[in-house]
Amino acid sequence: MTDAKDEGGRIWVGFDLGGTKMLAVLYDDEFRPLGRKRRKTKGSEGADNGLSRIESTIDRVFAESGVSPQRLAGIGIGCPGPVDMDKGRILQAPNLGWDDVNIADRLSKRFSCPVVAINDVDAGVYGEYRFGAAIGSRCAIGIFPGTGIGGGCVYQGQIFQGGGISCMEIGHTRISSSIRTGGYSFPGTLEAEASRLTVAAEAVKAAYRGEAPYLMAHGGTDLADIRSGTLAEAIEAGDVAIHSLVQEAARSIGIAVVNIVHLLAPDKIVLGGGLVEAMEELFVGTVKKTARKHVMNAYRDRFDVVAAKLGDDAGVLGAAAWAKRQALGE
Repeated sequence: MTDAKDEGGRIWVGFDLGGTKMLAVLYDDEFRPLGRKRRKTKGSEGADNGLSRIESTIDRVFAESGVSPQRLAGIGIGCPGPVDMDKGRILQAPNLGWDDVNIADRLSKRFSCPVVAINDVDAGVYGEYRFGAAIGSRCAIGIFPGTGIGGGCVYQGQIFQGGGISCMEIGHTRISSSIRTGGYSFPGTLEAEASRLTVAAEAVKAAYRGEAPYLMAHGGTDLADIRSGTLAEAIEAGDVAIHSLVQEAARSIGIAVVNIVHLLAPDKIVLGGGLVEAMEELFVGTVKKTARKHVMNAYRDRFDVVAAKLGDDAGVLGAAAWAKRQALGE
C-alpha cells in the first residue's frame, strides 16, 4: 500500500503560535496528520527572530515527515492576541512582546503559498466547529481559561470578527465589582476572577494558610508548580478549599456565559484548556448549572455547555481548515 506521505495532493500546514509553545502539523486534503513538530516559544527574542523560528519549524516538519514542501497549498497560523484577519497582521501579542507584525506577508513570501493569520482561540473554536465538540452548530462560542481567558465565536460557518480586528475578548469583559485585575489594569474582569493563574494564586494562599494540606505537600507555595493537574489531585484528595476555588471560578465563567447567551444566543458553548481537561465534570457542570439558572426562561433550553474534544490539536486543525477554506472557498 502506498503511504499517504508519498502520494500527490495538497498539503496544508496548521500552526499554533502559543504563548509558551509553537506547534506545526502537516495535513492532507482530508485533514489527516502527516507530521508534527513542537518547539518552545521564546517570548523575549523579538518578532524577526520569532518569525525565523516559525519558518524553521515548518521546514523541519517537512524534512522530518518526508513530505515534499512542493505540495504545500496553504498555511493557517493561530496567533495570540488581536489579529487583523484581512491583512494577516498580528496587532498585539503581549506574551510575545510583538506589535503590528505582518506575519502572513512574511510567510507567504518565504513558502510561496497563501497564508492566513487568525486569533489562536478563534482557530481552536473553528477546529471544534469543524471536527470536534461543536460540529453542526449554528453559533459556537469557545471559552478557554488558561493564564488568561480566551474567547472565540464561529457563526454560520464564519469566524466572527470586527472591522479589521479579531474580537470576542471575553476575558477582558467585566463581571464583578472586585478590584482584582488580570492581564491589564481594568478590574473585575472574567480573566481576573477565573483564569487558571488566578485560581492557582488563590490556591497557594490556601495552602500557605493550612487550608489545603494535600496541595501544600505536593505542590507547595511556588505558583510555578501549581498546575491544573495538581489542583485536580488536591480536590480528589479532599482539599475542600481548592474545590471551592475551582467551583467559584467556574461560576464566574457561568455568569459570563449568561451574558453571551443574552447577546448572541449560541447553541453550543465549548470550554477548553488544561483547567477544564483536568476537572471536566466539576468545571463544565458548574458552568452549565450557573448559566441555566440565570438566563431568561426563553433561552434556558436553547444552548448546551460542553468540553472541547480536540485538545492541543484544535488550534492547528482549525487554522489549517480555515486556510483551506480561504484558499479554495471550502
